[in-house]
Amino acid sequence: MIVWLNGTFGAGKTSTARELLPLVPGARYFDPEQVGFMLQTVSDLPRVGDFQHWTPWRGLVVETAARLLDYVGGALVMPQTVLVEEYWREISAGLREAGIPVHHFVLHTDQETLTRRIEAADDVSARKWRLEHLPAYADAFPWLSRESQVVDTTEQPPAEVARTIADRLG
Repeated sequence: MIVWLNGTFGAGKTSTARELLPLVPGARYFDPEQVGFMLQTVSDLPRVGDFQHWTPWRGLVVETAARLLDYVGGALVMPQTVLVEEYWREISAGLREAGIPVHHFVLHTDQETLTRRIEAADDVSARKWRLEHLPAYADAFPWLSRESQVVDTTEQPPAEVARTIADRLG
């Protein structure tokens, strides 16, 4: 199975993923962003503002996850922001076609908390980009909340969020 942790930057996806690993039997961490970094090494791809806009990224995420699960079994915990509904539908359909159950969670908090967390983060170079994507998250939240289980991270540390998700997984 896949436990997909969605939500905008600062919601706690990566921290929660790390806390979730010991709570889910056979779980491994897989960051789909690495597929995007791999594609960035390919010369002469069209210039896009986000590697998710490259069609191969979405297909390669599905293929990589399927092959990893075929190889090691268990579960993959995948923290990745996906704010374009069409992209989520493409990825989730591909995983479904591969016979992989997906548990989709959106880690959510209010804009003030997100802004504070982003501004306090160590990665100063990514701050502007992350802050600029907060409106896209707000626009995507209606479909995200229909397509996932929403977990409020405003007052919960990542370990507690991970326990909430593990409980929901059963």
